[in-house]
Amino acid sequence: MLLKMELVFSALLLACLHHLVLSNLQGDALYQLKLSLGAPANQLIDWNPSHVDPCTWSNVICDNNDQVTSVTLSGMNCSGTLSSKIGILNTLTTLTLKGNGITGEIPKEFGNLSSLSSLDLGNNRLSGEIPSSLGDLKRLQFLTLSQNNLTGAIPESLSRLQNLINIFTGNRLNCGAKFPQPCESDNSDSGASNKPKIGIIVGIVGGTIILLLFVGLLFFVCKSRHKGYKHDMFVDVEGEVDQRIAFGQLKRFAYRELQLATDNFNEKNILGQGGFGKVYKGVLQDNTKVAVKRLTDFESPGGDAAFQREVEMISVAVHRNLLRLIGFCTTPSERLLVYPFMPNLSVAYRLRERKPEEPVLDWATRKRVALGAARGLEYLHEHCNPKIIHRDVKAANVLLDEDFEAVVGDFGLAKLVDVKKTNVTTQVRGTMGHIAPEYLSTGKSSERTDVFGYGIMLLELVTGQRAIDFSRLEEEDDVLLLDHVKKLEREKRLDDIVDCNLNEHYNIQEVEMMIQVALLCTQASPEDRPAMSEVVRMLEGEGLAERWEEWQHVEDTRRQEYERLQRRFEWGDDSSYNQLAIELSGGR
Repeated sequence: MLLKMELVFSALLLACLHHLVLSNLQGDALYQLKLSLGAPANQLIDWNPSHVDPCTWSNVICDNNDQVTSVTLSGMNCSGTLSSKIGILNTLTTLTLKGNGITGEIPKEFGNLSSLSSLDLGNNRLSGEIPSSLGDLKRLQFLTLSQNNLTGAIPESLSRLQNLINIFTGNRLNCGAKFPQPCESDNSDSGASNKPKIGIIVGIVGGTIILLLFVGLLFFVCKSRHKGYKHDMFVDVEGEVDQRIAFGQLKRFAYRELQLATDNFNEKNILGQGGFGKVYKGVLQDNTKVAVKRLTDFESPGGDAAFQREVEMISVAVHRNLLRLIGFCTTPSERLLVYPFMPNLSVAYRLRERKPEEPVLDWATRKRVALGAARGLEYLHEHCNPKIIHRDVKAANVLLDEDFEAVVGDFGLAKLVDVKKTNVTTQVRGTMGHIAPEYLSTGKSSERTDVFGYGIMLLELVTGQRAIDFSRLEEEDDVLLLDHVKKLEREKRLDDIVDCNLNEHYNIQEVEMMIQVALLCTQASPEDRPAMSEVVRMLEGEGLAERWEEWQHVEDTRRQEYERLQRRFEWGDDSSYNQLAIELSGGR
């Protein structure tokens, strides 16, 4: 017995030592970054080497294993250099240092950040060449180096990163044949209008070369709009706020223009409606089809200017799986948002409201929708600054473009959240059956409340059913779709879970995987739910087995404890005390 206790103690001691060493290494690397950046005295005050755990520091996000995954230090007036020590943070997925005055070179040690998916060093004073070691970052998807003083050739190693979206504008770089998008900007018209200034490669060999390069750029832009093109396309826009938008700009519409486009907001043009207003189909004078959201439940304490600022902040979120905002309109009594028209409407429509002659969403499309929606939410949570919480993720708010690609829409409920805060307390908004339990009970929302809603949306995709269905009362007690699926999963009745409209045209292993991800996303405790970046990886086949095994162990333990309490208080079928004990001890 003594030996067993010693072994347990030793294991605990080793675990504590490992955590302490990990915290010290991470904390030391981040503190060295603070020192090298020359952060002002009023910034990063809590980045103190005597506070061992960096997961408690501002602007730092960690995963459930206390590993640093995100560091965001934008616009802090830092004027120092980048520390090579940061290279030890091999769990870091997001590093954002844009909008400072950082000088010096990019350390080659940045190539050791093996988990990095987003690196934003834009709008600084970095010099020297781009290190070729960045090409070792196999997971890198977003690389922003715009508006610096970088020189030399763009490393060929970056061209081998197939999923990379890179922005090099505003430097003196040699693009080479591997990088068709612009890498040098022409700022000669900076005193002109506030239209977006797209970086154009300026040649010095002659007008013919300039023309050829311009044609090449035009071809690249057109190609990016082709349905087979899988990358996002961003360009830098000069202005007071550092932002990324798609080609084009946010337009301020006249009310009369939208009135004409929607036939005076005719009821026959309604595409849908929710707690914040109705959405109308419209056609602009140039025959562009749009969706006009007419808000009926808005608060604008600062009036028109405050609403415009909020709209402009939301418009910064540009991703192929997010609904792009075209423009807006304000009058003393109206607030309207204008979006592109989505010809295939919403996932909810395709699952439950489609016309008989319209095709069923096949399994391959449902998988693509699941992954696309996850990537859109990941962008909101982990690549926007400040991050955006949607707060009403459901099948009705996931739209489908002409190619049936997922586009997360309806940002009427979204709140822009300071990255220093872990949650925000607001009036509870959302749809019953999709709302996370902690949000419903406390009014506190975080990105993990979105994860819960996403998990329910996955179950909608698999089953085709609503999150709450009272018709199930006739056969069982599980009104909630989540409880219904949990029961069938425990009984290994996976085929009974799948939407019957698929007519058995699906892969049962893929169904099982999607259900497992959904159940991990809908755990009662927000701390136990995965981040959206983890969800993306699990849907891509990485890390699901381990998380699922851990979840099953916890669920089995919880169920055994529940059954033990049932037996303990089982004093007869007619005992009201027995029933009360069971209700109080059961899972909520």
